[in-house]
Amino acid sequence: MRALSPGLQRLALFTAGVMAVSVAYYLYAYFHYMPVKESETFLAEIGEAFGELGLWLLCFIYLRTAAKLMLGKGAIARRLLPDYSPAVNLSPLAQAIRFLDRTHIYVGITAVAAILLHIALMGVPMEILFFPAVLALVVWQGLFGLFITWRYTPTQIRKFSYLVHAQLFTGVMIGIFAYLGHLLID
Repeated sequence: MRALSPGLQRLALFTAGVMAVSVAYYLYAYFHYMPVKESETFLAEIGEAFGELGLWLLCFIYLRTAAKLMLGKGAIARRLLPDYSPAVNLSPLAQAIRFLDRTHIYVGITAVAAILLHIALMGVPMEILFFPAVLALVVWQGLFGLFITWRYTPTQIRKFSYLVHAQLFTGVMIGIFAYLGHLLID
């Protein structure tokens, strides 16, 4: 069995570190804060629908990343899997990646909007640090994604935006923080 590439090793180490710190904070919040009651209002029900939509849209976005890794395509694959080349021809997957690339901006905008609406309609408790962290990371991804695509963005900002938007670490943190934060809601 081949060893993990240095990029994948760093990602695995980062994921394990974030998970360990997050579980420690989860236990602290679980025993320190009163349980958050889930409200059953009309707006909260709409907020839940937006949350589920946001989850599926994020899955769609990260499916693109997984497909690119499987094909060894894109900058992220070159960073994480520098010596990888697929053993078989995966042309249907390549066609799917082209579709995912074309729709990424629209799915991303919709995902950010759905998640922000979910947060606004649910009335999340900001004293539990998972929730402001997810809010900040979603806004971070949305703003830097906007700077990449907006035609009036200066070149230096566009390059920086690509570097910080196209990182897997934000997706890892959004997933871990959102999951553990939702576990704290009764």
